[in-house]
Amino acid sequence: MIQRPRGTRDFAPSEMAKRRKVEHAMRQACHRFGFGEIVTPTFEHAELFTMRSGREVVEEMYVFRDKGDREMALRPEITASVMRFYVNELSNLPKPMKLYYVGNCFRYENPQSGRYREFFQLGAELIGNKNPETDSEVIALAVNCIRSAGLEDFVVRVGHIGILKSLVQKEIKDEKVAAEALRMLDKEDFDAMGDMFDAKAIPRGLFDRIVAIADIRGGVEELNNLEESDATQHLREVFAILKIHGIEDCQVDLGIVRGLDYYTGMVFEIDAPRLGAEKQVMGGGSYTLAELFGGEPVFSTGFAIGIDRVMLALEAERPVEAAPALDAYVVPAKDDMRKYAFGLVARLRAQGLKADVDLMRRTMSKNLKYASSTGARFAVIVGREEMAKRSVTLRDMRSGEQKVVLADEVGSEIRKVLG
Repeated sequence: MIQRPRGTRDFAPSEMAKRRKVEHAMRQACHRFGFGEIVTPTFEHAELFTMRSGREVVEEMYVFRDKGDREMALRPEITASVMRFYVNELSNLPKPMKLYYVGNCFRYENPQSGRYREFFQLGAELIGNKNPETDSEVIALAVNCIRSAGLEDFVVRVGHIGILKSLVQKEIKDEKVAAEALRMLDKEDFDAMGDMFDAKAIPRGLFDRIVAIADIRGGVEELNNLEESDATQHLREVFAILKIHGIEDCQVDLGIVRGLDYYTGMVFEIDAPRLGAEKQVMGGGSYTLAELFGGEPVFSTGFAIGIDRVMLALEAERPVEAAPALDAYVVPAKDDMRKYAFGLVARLRAQGLKADVDLMRRTMSKNLKYASSTGARFAVIVGREEMAKRSVTLRDMRSGEQKVVLADEVGSEIRKVLG
């Protein structure tokens, strides 16, 4: 028996119904904010991702050569594809450009709860400006997506990559050493950084300042502990606008230092504490990638939500309830009533209802048992007596109550209950 590849999953209809419900809610949030959906290829030229992505992402990429001996890669993330699309075809459109996407990504990493080799994202990119209004708009969208998905227990943390980055680059004159220090910051490997500072005779006071800044977490008033700069003023304005959006419980977190080779300004993350170590369900920030791909310089802000982790977080709070797979299941009582049942199910489907009919020639009792197993809201029973009167028996599969209704009215009767 051939097994599915390690780190991938199969989703049964019941699970997909839950995932589609959550995805739909987040898509609707994107539309409310004026973002339009795009689709980009699942695989790209490998160079697209190696030009700017961090070492860890590059090492985990699925890379292959096509029949033309070109090096290709399954996408490890989607932002680079969006910016390639923007540079190639969209750059002349009016700004700001608001784009969102839903898709699968691939990384060869050690599979565990909330971490897979094939995973799914919903992301958004706002292209065209760098100001507090842009950043707050993107953060507000991310929060609205998470809320729309139904998650209640989450934490929003906002920082600015430029504060620590500018400090390191200003105080460490050797560019290679500064780059290595930034890489260690990105990995939050402060022990290795301290050892390197000692080996390079870099003043320990600088290391202490870096650690102190990275430890700043709390309300926006925590910014008062820093020397005022463009970055701190930017964050103050972002928080002020978020408050107008009704988002008041964000935290300042200057310890968000991942993606130093990717992000250039504001960075933010959303955590679901119930997930424990793998609690991050979203990450994002501001960046400049268009120029790298041959376009004119342009500022962008975006994020990606891990749909898999959102689903885990929702299940940790309470079971996700999806709409029934079927509104109605039509049951012919006898074989000679099947054609009538087929006509009835066709009419229900034409009315926009999710309807199915017995195709296995089961007995009445087995059909009702099957209808219950599918989660059908109603069973529509076609009996000889009812058929003669052009009627059916409509059974509520939740309450067990049933009544005889005209066949032409069964659809409207079902809709009365469904709302």
